[in-house]
Parts: sequence; structure tokens; C-alpha cells
Amino acid sequence: MSEEVKTTENKTEAAAEKVAEARPAARSAEGSTERRPARKPSGAPRGRFQRRRKFCKFCADKSMHIDHKDPALLGQFITERYKILPSRVTGTCAKHQRGLTTAIKRARVLALLSFTPLHHD
Repeated sequence: MSEEVKTTENKTEAAAEKVAEARPAARSAEGSTERRPARKPSGAPRGRFQRRRKFCKFCADKSMHIDHKDPALLGQFITERYKILPSRVTGTCAKHQRGLTTAIKRARVLALLSFTPLHHD
């Protein structure tokens, strides 16, 4: 029996040494000069998919015009709760986002678009 105890003690000591070797050395009082590996730059793609760059529909297609009398077009730029979508979601430029906001507000006043989902068509 004593041999079995000795072999298990040797195994546990050997396992403890392996764990100690695998762990990084504790920092000394003076400080460690070791550094972590540098991170990837934030612009580098992290996953397998790269997000498509958003673009302004109105700048890309010069034939499209913002008109407050076109509720089908304006409906693409509002949520199901009838809130105006921000340009960071839709990708429109600042100039056209201002025009869209004005057109949506005018269409609401003329009752072409609802203010809230509670207003039935």
C-alpha cells in the first residue's frame, strides 16, 4: 500500500509542476517588462463577413427626388412605430437626411403619413 501512495504523490507533484510551468511568472515588485501581444487595428475585419458600406440612395441615383407627396418612398425611411430613421441606419448623407425629415413632417401634416401607428389609414 505504501508504494501506491508514493506513486500517487509523485503523480500529483509532477502535475503541480506542469501547471506551475504553464502559468505565467508572477510579477516581481519592480514590475514586469513583458507586454501583451498587440491587438488588431480596429479597422481590420474580425469575423468572416465584412459589412457593406452604406451609401446615400439619393446621391447614387440622381433621378430620385425627395417629395412629400410620395408616401411610398418616405415609408422606407420610417420605422413601424412611425419614427424617422437616423442617417446612420439608412446611410443617407446629411443633406438628404434633412430633406427627408422635412418631407416626412410635411406628409404627416397633409395626412399622407401617420404620426403614430394608432392613426389608422
